[in-house]
Amino acid sequence: MSTITRRRALKLFAAAPAAAALAWTPAEAEQAQGQAQQIRRDAARRGVPYRPKFFTAREYATVAVLVDMIIPRDERSGSATDAGVPEFMDFMMIDDVKRQTAMRGGLALVDHLCEQRFDKRFLDCADADRRQLLDEIAFPASAPRSLDRAVTFFSSFRNLTASGFWTSKMGVADLQYQGNTFVAQWHGCPPPAIDKLKLADK
Repeated sequence: MSTITRRRALKLFAAAPAAAALAWTPAEAEQAQGQAQQIRRDAARRGVPYRPKFFTAREYATVAVLVDMIIPRDERSGSATDAGVPEFMDFMMIDDVKRQTAMRGGLALVDHLCEQRFDKRFLDCADADRRQLLDEIAFPASAPRSLDRAVTFFSSFRNLTASGFWTSKMGVADLQYQGNTFVAQWHGCPPPAIDKLKLADK
């Protein structure tokens, strides 16, 4: 597989009309999730860490930090890395040059912005500095126009993080979805729900 350098990716990313090539279908996400979970199980059985197919070691570490800032561990479930989101993203990049350019260019842009502000790449920045940058690019309505490309990338990256998390076993459990559960006896809609919807007199 041919690779694209960080510098070249940043140039291509900056030249793209919208730099929003991180698009995918539900079927692609499901397939990537299945592959990622299988490779995680295989790696765990062998007692070795996952080796990314697309990301460099530094990019993969950056992705891990970013996804856990988007979906951190809480009292109900694990973090994005616990759910295998970095592995999911790695599989989403395989054999798709547009996605590869968007991802590598976007990560390079995040590093570039950190270098401008803090003289360090994202991974080397303090947590407060990382959060300062993300606060600038996480909210499209309030972000300055000069950060449009970073905002576009981060929005797509955040959506991909969510897709990776909530298509995983951990993410589905986090939703506490109880569909297709057998109910022995149905007593109708609970009174509190009827009251809330103001349907009692209808």
